[in-house]
Amino acid sequence: MTTKPKVKKFRIRRGKVTPDTDAPAPDAAEAPADETPTPSAPSRAEMLDAISKEGLTGRQLRMARRVAQKNGIEASSDFIAVLKLREAGIDPFQRNSVLELVKPDAAKSQSDTDRIQLPETTDPKDIIPAPIKQPKPGSQMSEIRRIQQEIAQRRRRKLALLFTRLAVFIFLPTALMGWYFYKVATPMFATNSEIVIQQAQAQGASAGGLGTLFQGTSMATQQDSIAVQSYLASREAMLRLDADHNFKEHFSSPEIDEIQRLPEGATNEDAFGVYSDHVRISYDPTEGIIRMEVIAVDPETSQRFSEALIGYAEEQVDQLTARLRADQMRGALASYEDAERRRSEALAKWLSIQEATQQIDPRSESSAQRARISTLEAEQDRLEGILLARLGVERPSEAQVQSLRDQIANVQIQIAEIRQEMAGTDDTTVSQASRNLDLLTAEEDYRFQVAMVQQALTQMETARIEANRQVRYLSQSVRPIAPDEATYPRAFENTILAFLIFSGIYLMISLTVSVLREQVSS
Repeated sequence: MTTKPKVKKFRIRRGKVTPDTDAPAPDAAEAPADETPTPSAPSRAEMLDAISKEGLTGRQLRMARRVAQKNGIEASSDFIAVLKLREAGIDPFQRNSVLELVKPDAAKSQSDTDRIQLPETTDPKDIIPAPIKQPKPGSQMSEIRRIQQEIAQRRRRKLALLFTRLAVFIFLPTALMGWYFYKVATPMFATNSEIVIQQAQAQGASAGGLGTLFQGTSMATQQDSIAVQSYLASREAMLRLDADHNFKEHFSSPEIDEIQRLPEGATNEDAFGVYSDHVRISYDPTEGIIRMEVIAVDPETSQRFSEALIGYAEEQVDQLTARLRADQMRGALASYEDAERRRSEALAKWLSIQEATQQIDPRSESSAQRARISTLEAEQDRLEGILLARLGVERPSEAQVQSLRDQIANVQIQIAEIRQEMAGTDDTTVSQASRNLDLLTAEEDYRFQVAMVQQALTQMETARIEANRQVRYLSQSVRPIAPDEATYPRAFENTILAFLIFSGIYLMISLTVSVLREQVSS
């Protein structure tokens, strides 16, 4: 008796063809060939309809279209692409087929060899359908329980992996940080102080003037406050503090833990890093207050460092306007001294002219000369009148007439001499007018120099007032007082902050990995 060979059957489940191991091929004894009905071959439309009923998602259909394009298969629709891929023995939803879309062409040959190929399709006329096997009672529930158990195991495994990652990346680092803050970190003491830079206001300044609009406010000293803040946070202040109070030696003490301790023989850069961490300076522009917090190992040292820094700030405030005030006073003083020197020279010149001319007041001398001329002219008029009276008689006395004429001639000679002295018609003598002019010029020069001296004195006084107004002085609104309890470390707050930081880092890394995985698998 001849028996027909067994034929392996395949089932199509959501785009995958799997062998039907539960339906063995009937042999001749169990299923005679003449009793088995021969099914008709499904048409292409029926196969497309069957594929459309599989419930494929839009993403799977687009993936099938891309796989078909990758393999050089032309398809007018997504369902035809799925059908042609299956006829070609390619599963469009296999992971290797998806990864081929992102791999280069050079790796295509290697991926084709490693890919699991589906069995070759056969003619539907040669396929003998397997008999339908009814499931045993209770097998479906056992299958559901098995699937539920696998899902629960998978969830427990993922949950365990999640807790492991959280423990490694979040809880363990947070615990280490908390152990350091609570057990290892050296207690630090902080001294707080507040200073404000004020400007001297000029006396008699009008309250409504624009020049005094910002006087007495933080806007008038904002630049000075920022300059002082920058100085206190600079390397120069750190070097002065180290030279005066041994800043490096204090923070190199073996009592400090290794993380906060400054190593022996540290450079200025290392010391400046510790200085920046332990000397915190801030400026509030709305109130004009400079706040300073100085941290040290013991409270006495913290207070000493804070007082030293305030002293440095006060010196810096004085230096900010010292050059301006010195320049203003130097210029005003030089101008006053020069005016005083010119006044002395003008006075000496006037005195020398007075001694040379042997007269003090040119105006009184000129008045006296004019008075003499007027007197002589009056005498001349009187004598001429008498002469005319003597000549008016019939027989005038010659002696009297001649005497009167001699007197008139003498008066005229005196008048001419006085006029000659005043006018200076003789080249051998200096005229009274020239002497008066020299005296008046010297006097006017002296009076002008006196006015210049007064003006220079006024300018010097104004410069002194302005220099006093430019003075800045530092006022301590909160004096540094040594604390009686350690301020740092703030163990609880720092531990919570470390937990939040590690959680944020882990969350960012997880989101980044998830996005990259999604981009690769899509």
